[in-house]
Amino acid sequence: MIEAYVTNLGKYNGGEQCGEWLKLPAQKSDVQALLSRIGVDGVMYEEYFITDYKSDIDGLCDRMGEYESIDELNYLATLLDDMDESDIERFTAAIEYGEYTGSVGDLINLTQNLDCYDFFPSVQNEQDLGCFMIDELCMLDIPENVQPYFDYEAYGRDITLEDGGVFADSGYIVMGRGFTEDYSGRDDIPDDCRIFAFPEPEKSIAAALEKYQKMIAETPAASHERPRLAAELS
Repeated sequence: MIEAYVTNLGKYNGGEQCGEWLKLPAQKSDVQALLSRIGVDGVMYEEYFITDYKSDIDGLCDRMGEYESIDELNYLATLLDDMDESDIERFTAAIEYGEYTGSVGDLINLTQNLDCYDFFPSVQNEQDLGCFMIDELCMLDIPENVQPYFDYEAYGRDITLEDGGVFADSGYIVMGRGFTEDYSGRDDIPDDCRIFAFPEPEKSIAAALEKYQKMIAETPAASHERPRLAAELS
C-alpha cells in the first residue's frame, strides 16, 4: 500500500545520495537490512529522511512528509492492508474530503473512523445527488406527474451547501457522525508494528571488517600490512 524512499540524511547533506525504497508493511529485519545498505548504522550516521513516496491510494502521498516515523508509516500501512476494497474507496474519498489528513497520525485516526462518513460511490455530481436522495432515499415525495419537471440538480446543490459534502473522484462523501481520535502518538503503536531498529552492531562491524579485508586482498602492494591491520581491527 505504501512505499517510502528512505535516505541517509548525513550523506545527503555531504552531497551523496544514498537511499532505497522500503515497502510497507515490513518487518524489523527489512528495516535493519535497508539501513545497513544505505549506511545508517546508529553510530556514524543516525538520521534518515524520506525523499519520496509511492501508493496506489490517490492523494495519500501528498499527505506525508520528509521526516515521518517509520513505525507510524508501518502502522498506517498495516491498517490499510487490512481494509477491503470498499473501505479503501471510502478512505480515498475521505482524503479528498480533507478533514483529518494533515499528518500520518491523522491518517491513522482516519482509517479507524470511516464509519463516521456517509459515502455514495455512484454519485458524481449535484444531479446524481438530487436523484439519489429522492429516488433511492425517498427524502422528498414528488408526485409522478411532477417528476419530469423537478430540478434534481438544484436540489442536490442545496444538499451539498447544507451538509458540506464533497464530490470526490470515487463518489459523494460527507461526515455524518462524530470523529474519535483514539490514536494520540507513537506510544499507541502496537508492538508488532514497531519495526524501526538500527543494524545490529556486531553485524555492522563484521561487515566492515570483511569489506576492509577484501579491499586489502585486492591491493597487492599492501599485502605485507594485512596481518597487522586485520589484528588491530579485530
